[in-house]
Amino acid sequence: MATGTHHGTARSPHVLVVGAGVAGLAAAHRLLGRGAAVTVAEASGRVGGKLLPGEIAGVRVDLGAESLLARRPEAVELAREAGLADDLRSPATATAALWTRGALRPMPKGHVMGVPGTAGALAGVLSEEGLRRVERDAELPRTEVGEDVAVGAYVAQRLGREVVDRLVEPLLGGVYAGDAYQISMRAAVPQLFDVARSHTSLTEGVRALQEKTAAKAKTGPVFAGIAGGVGRLPLAVAASVRSRGGEILLDAPVTALRRDADGWRALAGDRPVRADAVVVAAPAGAAARVLRDVSPGAAAELDGVEYASMALVSLAFRRSEADARLPAGSGFLVPPVDGRTIKASTFASRKWGWIADEDPGVLVVRTSVGRYRETAILGRSDQELVDVSRHDLHEATGLTAEPIAATVTRWDDGLPQYPVGHHTRVARIRERVAAVPGLAVCGAAYDGVGVPATIASAYAAVDALSADPVLGLGTGK
Repeated sequence: MATGTHHGTARSPHVLVVGAGVAGLAAAHRLLGRGAAVTVAEASGRVGGKLLPGEIAGVRVDLGAESLLARRPEAVELAREAGLADDLRSPATATAALWTRGALRPMPKGHVMGVPGTAGALAGVLSEEGLRRVERDAELPRTEVGEDVAVGAYVAQRLGREVVDRLVEPLLGGVYAGDAYQISMRAAVPQLFDVARSHTSLTEGVRALQEKTAAKAKTGPVFAGIAGGVGRLPLAVAASVRSRGGEILLDAPVTALRRDADGWRALAGDRPVRADAVVVAAPAGAAARVLRDVSPGAAAELDGVEYASMALVSLAFRRSEADARLPAGSGFLVPPVDGRTIKASTFASRKWGWIADEDPGVLVVRTSVGRYRETAILGRSDQELVDVSRHDLHEATGLTAEPIAATVTRWDDGLPQYPVGHHTRVARIRERVAAVPGLAVCGAAYDGVGVPATIASAYAAVDALSADPVLGLGTGK
């Protein structure tokens, strides 16, 4: 049965949302609040995209992203709106380490994405030569950044490569699984880009940024989690969408989309759908396929967005055998320059009290492997990834315990890359999409890969549609 337009009667505008990741679900949630009728079409058999709840050794865990940036409001507010207010949790510990130069070293404080306000902030992580190189920043002439610049290239020019290789790279890699020497500073770390444009000295600019941030007195944890896993967020939003009359179709890839005089026609799986507007909330490659006929210019730009693949290795140990071996804190990051296989490890039972409470006798640790264009490691079997994770954990911490359970979760093309010039590509995509009435795009490929940024892009897409008087959408939340 076709869904959508009923001619000759007053009715709600019907919007088709392509993709049921957190962006698509957030868009559907907001559209319903503005009086639209909504159909969400998801190509896979589940909602949630990169957010995936699971379990290991009987303990609930996240098998995808496991925390939300709490200093941005969108994700925490959506969780509250979806009924998860009582389940929001702060990390039990936020103390992390760096596994570098042969030892676990405390994560430095007083930096912005690895860029320090003073050389002393990185004492213990950098060599003496590296620290002296940071101090030279104050004497160097201005470095012009133009319209954009790679984070690694700019920071290395100001402070030396050691800062990039030992600190910026692992911190950025934890977010993008990318290469700091290719990632756009304007798109990935906009506050640093602003500093680079307004200050000659980078360290001086970072100090000014830190003072400004301190003056705003933002208190409370930087990150938040959800008891039972962040993967519960999309499930709760999907339940809210359905309870308010929205429809979510699974195993329903949109294989045809075209616009005619009466609006939009789509084929979702084997289901014809009529709609007044469309929000494409799929990853770049899938979005390009959907938009090929209706906005070939946007599709061509989306085809150029590259992705990094990675895998998460979740390990469960008997606490009595593993706890004493692991250092204090929430885990550690690993600079690629050190030549290790894993790029990070999270002591999940230490970081999230709710995991420890599920079974106090079990200790859950997870590692991540794989970076942009690092395909060889991901070609290994699940068992090999477990073995190499155990090897690196032993090298870093001395942990020798045998896991009682292990799970490998592969995220092929999981993280979009933001190279230099990404902001102009996104502007071109949005310009081409805006030229087609009743069409909007959102997701991690545009304005940030974190959950709050992805939700914000969904809200921006809804706002773009709400600005069209022909559609007749409301302007509330």
